[in-house]
Order: sequence, then structure tokens, then C-alpha cells
Amino acid sequence: MPPVENALLEAVRRLEKSVAPRTDAGVVAVAPVIDAWLPGGGLARGAVHEVLAADAGAATGFVAMLAGRCRGPVLWLSPARAARPYPPGLAAFGLSPEALVVVQAEAETLLWAAEEALRSPAPGAVIFLGAAVDLTAGRRLQLAAEKGGGLGLFLRPDAAQPGASAARTRWRVGARPGAAGAPHALAPPRWRLELLRARGGRPAAWVADWSGAALAEPQRLAA
Repeated sequence: MPPVENALLEAVRRLEKSVAPRTDAGVVAVAPVIDAWLPGGGLARGAVHEVLAADAGAATGFVAMLAGRCRGPVLWLSPARAARPYPPGLAAFGLSPEALVVVQAEAETLLWAAEEALRSPAPGAVIFLGAAVDLTAGRRLQLAAEKGGGLGLFLRPDAAQPGASAARTRWRVGARPGAAGAPHALAPPRWRLELLRARGGRPAAWVADWSGAALAEPQRLAA
């Protein structure tokens, strides 16, 4: 077995021995107004959710926020030549550096790694980066997440025609200009969150500011 695969399996097995059984609720909260729109009242655990990065920084902040709300370690799986995540930046959105386990692998190994990680009950969340996957691979990832019970977040580049997906929800996350404030002061990050599809739900879009602890009063956009 290649070294990366051995290392991942060893890390997952260590986590399984050291982490208590999951007692989380069945969903992860996004924001009250968004949760009320989602089937089940939030993002379902034991499922994969796809995030299209219309803006890389905004999308990374969004998945970090969601993963930081999951108890337990967070596995971050990315292509071997991709930039490694910056833990202090993720911490600004609630993802503790102490919870983060980073694994980088070649593209042909990455899907295998994501499937193995999602199947394990140890991680609170699994974030994996990559290109679009076909429906067969998507269904395998979804089945693995159902077995493991954690939150799967598939972060991929945006596309005008993103194709079919087996994910429970699909989002597009972009950036918007921040609110005007004092001269030379940095405004809080402002995101455009588009729910493109949700199993059992309807599309919608919101604009929301990140307050440093939560999404502050997201405003739903007209269809």
C-alpha cells in the first residue's frame, strides 16, 4: 500500500481509538433563517454537501465555519500540490487548529482517502478538495458518510454547469463588498450563499456578514 494511504489509515485508526462515540444532533446549524429553509432544520450529518467556490476565500471560510461546529477532529484532504490550509485563518471562522488533521495526496488517491475518512466514525467533519466527480463516485462518498455519521464537505471550483451530483445539498459561495464603516477599517467578511439544490428542499440565496462568531442576520435574496 502506498505511503500516503498507510499514513491516512494509521491517522484514522488513531482517531477512532481516542475519540468518544458521537452524540451530536443530526444536523449542523448554519444560521437560524437558513436552517429554517433547509429540510431537517440544518445541514444533515451523515451526508456530503458540495460547495462551489465562486470565491476561494469566502468558500473556505464557509466550510471552516461549518466544520468548526462539529465535535471532534476535522480531516482536511487536498491535492498534493495544492496550498496547505492556513490554520490561523481557519480559526477566525471557528475551526480550531488543534482539531485539524491535514492530508495531501495525488488526485488518484484523494477520492479513496475521502471515502475512507467519511466511513470512519471518528472525524466530526471531513473537508475534501478536488474537481467534479461522477455520480458513481459521488454515491460511494455519500454511502461512506452515512456509515460514518460525520459531516462531509466537498469543496470544488465553481462552474457554470456543475453537472449532476449525489450530494445532499449543493451550494455556491461567493464574496460581496463589506458594509461601509469607519475610514480605513476592515469590514466583516460578507458572503453570498446560494443553495443551488437540496434533497427535499428548494433553492434560495442569502447575503450574510460573518460577525466573528456567527452569520449575522442573513438576508434572503429575491428569486
